[in-house]
Amino acid sequence: MKTETVHLAVYDALADWEFGYATAQINTPQFQKNPGRYRVRTVGATPDPVTSIGGLRITPDTVLADVDPADSAMLVLPGAGTWASGANAAFAVAARRWLDAGVPVAAICGATVGLAAEGLLNTRAHGGNAVEELSAVPGYTGASWFGGERAVRADGLITAGAASALEFAREIFAELDLYEPAVLEAWYGLYRTGDPAWFGELVAAVS
Repeated sequence: MKTETVHLAVYDALADWEFGYATAQINTPQFQKNPGRYRVRTVGATPDPVTSIGGLRITPDTVLADVDPADSAMLVLPGAGTWASGANAAFAVAARRWLDAGVPVAAICGATVGLAAEGLLNTRAHGGNAVEELSAVPGYTGASWFGGERAVRADGLITAGAASALEFAREIFAELDLYEPAVLEAWYGLYRTGDPAWFGELVAAVS
């Protein structure tokens, strides 16, 4: 089985908590339908290290210019304060290439602002921090497509707000077909509620 790559975009001030559930589980074979099917690689605009909002220093595995959507299973775009200034616009342009190629994109928090600025949310169901935030973005006309769910998955695009990292991960797993449905339900139930009964459901689902 060929290992497929999920590309995690990294840039200065990226929000550490927004992608942790997703990347940890993708790289952990336990409970997966096809263990080892995916791996996560970081991708930067340049090969230079970046620093997360939590102070973690990350050296990209590869650079954006060297990645073809055909060689990617998904592009994951974390939030960062730098999105509002347009500093990460190259990744929004890349998101258009991924979507045009039929490859999924997952964007959370500030990254949805970048997608809005690129015009990618005007005719697609999406979420984000708030419709008011996106409505302030020049060229955004997609308010009627904004959903109230904590994470929205539609037509290969996953979007969520900053407080919904768990739901963001759940939709990423569903898009990647990482788990059987019962496993995904139990995993989400366990982390959402902390109820140990869900752990029993999780073990039963993979038995």
